[in-house]
Amino acid sequence: MATLRNRVVYFCSLLLIALSNAVKNYRAVVVIHGVLTGSESMDLISNRIMEMHPGTEVYNTPRYAGWSSLEPMWRQVEEIGIDVMSIGAAFPEGINLVGYSQGGLLARAILQRFPAHNVRNFISLSSPQAGQYGTRFLHLFFPDLVCETAYELFYSKVGQHTSVGNYWNDPHHQDLYYKYSKFLPYVNNEKNMTDWTTSKRGLTKLNRLVLVGGPDDGVITPWQSSHFGYFDANETVIDMRDRPIYKDDYIGLKTLDESGRLTLITVPNVPHIEWHKNISIVDEFLLPYLD
Repeated sequence: MATLRNRVVYFCSLLLIALSNAVKNYRAVVVIHGVLTGSESMDLISNRIMEMHPGTEVYNTPRYAGWSSLEPMWRQVEEIGIDVMSIGAAFPEGINLVGYSQGGLLARAILQRFPAHNVRNFISLSSPQAGQYGTRFLHLFFPDLVCETAYELFYSKVGQHTSVGNYWNDPHHQDLYYKYSKFLPYVNNEKNMTDWTTSKRGLTKLNRLVLVGGPDDGVITPWQSSHFGYFDANETVIDMRDRPIYKDDYIGLKTLDESGRLTLITVPNVPHIEWHKNISIVDEFLLPYLD
């Protein structure tokens, strides 16, 4: 009986150790909010991750909240990027990264700007990865702005001092986009960077890149920008796989795709302001990729 009891105690101890290790196996997560909001807007995502993945450390960045989120993208990339690198250093086994809306584009640029990162999985939640050509959300601070003339503001010295101007991609004025935009054509490797290969490596080293978007978003325009699709000069949306950024593998999308590490998720009936406030979105499209 003593021997049997000892075996039971032994196996129970092993089970407890295994359960304890399972809790610790979840990687730390860094979460980056969207434009004109702050860390509180990402509380549902952060809290749900911690609830469903007990023991997960979640870092919800408070930087560049509210109006300061309109500061130039490279400035935000540098500061938040240093935070991501510091958090990664505290978790040498690797971390995960989630960015919503503008925060998803910031997150992607951070990975390219700091290719020595140890981010394993990156989830971009309804982000203008290929640019933006819609003014609906801009009416909060530019009430009279329309797409047709927005380039006059954004492709100027003043306009390029705003985050939105940095990723404004007017399909009818591509010459001005390439001439004046200080951010998106560089982060997309559409213009020569100092080290094109290094920037690309920041994405190709990921275990998985997950791009989430949907046709009822209403803000990201075209919504396929969240999947790296974009307008041509006739405002016909060109799928990611038919664009040079993919075909010529500017930033590693093709490399990730062909190795099974690129996941495109389309979710209907979700308006832009709901992606980060919907528990079912977190449960179905975020948690499964935060391993």
